[in-house]
Amino acid sequence: MALKIKTGNAVEFDLLSLGECMIRLSPPGHQRIELTPVFEAYAGGGEYNVSYALARYGMRTGWISRLVDNPLGHFIRNHARTSGMDISEVVWVPYDGSGRSDRIGLNFTEVGIGVRASVTLYDRGHTAIAHLKTGEIDWKRIFTRRGASWFHTGGIFTALSDSCADVAFESMKAAHDAGTIVSYDLNFRSKLWSSKKAIEVTKKLMPYIDVLIGNEEDFQKVLGFSVEGADEDLMKLPVEGYKNMVQKVVAAYPHVQAVGTTLREVVSGLVNNWSAIMYYDGQFYASRRYESLEIEDRVGGGDGFCSGFVYGLLHGMSPQECVELGTAHGALLQSTRGDTSMVTMEEIRHVMSGGSARIKR
Repeated sequence: MALKIKTGNAVEFDLLSLGECMIRLSPPGHQRIELTPVFEAYAGGGEYNVSYALARYGMRTGWISRLVDNPLGHFIRNHARTSGMDISEVVWVPYDGSGRSDRIGLNFTEVGIGVRASVTLYDRGHTAIAHLKTGEIDWKRIFTRRGASWFHTGGIFTALSDSCADVAFESMKAAHDAGTIVSYDLNFRSKLWSSKKAIEVTKKLMPYIDVLIGNEEDFQKVLGFSVEGADEDLMKLPVEGYKNMVQKVVAAYPHVQAVGTTLREVVSGLVNNWSAIMYYDGQFYASRRYESLEIEDRVGGGDGFCSGFVYGLLHGMSPQECVELGTAHGALLQSTRGDTSMVTMEEIRHVMSGGSARIKR
């Protein structure tokens, strides 16, 4: 059964997302964190990245979070505004002068090269969003009075604290009850929680999820479904094994109507094979396979797929177009530094149609 999406004047937002945005600090090029004299600063976060990208492509999006009212919170606010997304539902909390009560999370990310992998070092304990509690945001008002076609959140937000897991449940149920499509990016982060905890919490959220998004590790560590035939290091990813896994997921959760899965084979720090598959209305659709994709920065590639995939569904595109658009956007997003999309819809459609990287004059 196809997704029933509320659209047009019945809703104020095409998509709302809930999650954390951090400030990312990266050494230029491929320098090491402990030796660099300079850091580049970017704003980014899984759910934030999706709203940011879709706003760039002309959609009415909003992002909900909890931020500290200081220059670091303003850095995130200013970056969000460049995309045009709505941040009016963000909860702002006062800065206590030292960040003991609430703070903005940081992450330090090295961009790998050759046999050296990219590495992320978190500095995100006791952040403002981790202290978000049920009842702090009026979800019923947001989804019934303002209205949204789509609500997106995921495993990164849910893993931040027990109270965030409670808010995830509260917000997803409110969205579901209002007839809003709910998507959830499994996004497993071993530095935030264990697989056992992730499975325990996510099972409680599953009744309210219409669309699932994730990669090979996510389905295994967050839902407990493994891909048959995949090697331990995930160097080779058997597509048929993926399809079998997704069929098991939808058999266990028959209300899930769409599943988007990215397939990344790591050749080196800057060269990956990149593709995706989509399950929709009982059928599978496979994207073009980007062999030996040269990468500037792999962080945010999955969010690029997610936002492109959702863009297609919200615009009534065919499932094949949806998976192709998501995969093309993810590939292009990895051609720039930082977590958020810096590419245009024209570029995405050019790549989708098989266009080359020949110089444009």
